[in-house]
Amino acid sequence: MAAIFARNSLNAIRARHLAVSGRVLSGSQHYGLQLSAHSYSTKKDDEEREQLAKEISKDWSAVFEQSINTLFLTEMVRGLMLTLKYFFDRKVTINYPFEKGPLSPRFRGEHALRRYPTGEERCIACKLCEAICPAQAITIEAEEREDGSRRTTRYDIDMTKCIYCGLCQEACPVDAIVEGPNFEFATETHEELLYDKEKLLENGDRWETEIAENLRSESLYR
Repeated sequence: MAAIFARNSLNAIRARHLAVSGRVLSGSQHYGLQLSAHSYSTKKDDEEREQLAKEISKDWSAVFEQSINTLFLTEMVRGLMLTLKYFFDRKVTINYPFEKGPLSPRFRGEHALRRYPTGEERCIACKLCEAICPAQAITIEAEEREDGSRRTTRYDIDMTKCIYCGLCQEACPVDAIVEGPNFEFATETHEELLYDKEKLLENGDRWETEIAENLRSESLYR
């Protein structure tokens, strides 16, 4: 078929070339070239008809499929089958607040001030946390003690300003200020979110065991 199509195309081109050059053809030659040109035209028309038939067939197939989907609600059935499949799988949700999921050791929650095991405050009033805080949420006042060391007399955090970036914890050279694991500290008033030193130390005493464990697990990456 390809050879016949190529020969007919060649004859049509040859006829056009001879017509341009003005050469006179014999009757049989002229008839042969006309037949070749007609065959070429017929072949092209047949290809166009086949292509059109294929497109019409595709269109009807799409219309038929859409009609079936609309009539039998196949899309809805597929969705319900997927729902039914996951209905018998292991549950991925938890019944909060009665159930709570695990927290990362790097979780940044409510702030706390830590103490040494002896009960001495860790904070040395270097004010690095106050300086690095991008929200300017920390306010520190300090004084020198009789032994020459510095300790804070005021350590306030405005929790409404805090963006929980963790920079205060990273800047502290003695791991005094940390962000603990507690995230349930919603209040009814703005004033309750203005933490003072006593509040922060109380948080540290409450969460010391978990905070110390988290810091140990992260010590290799800090």
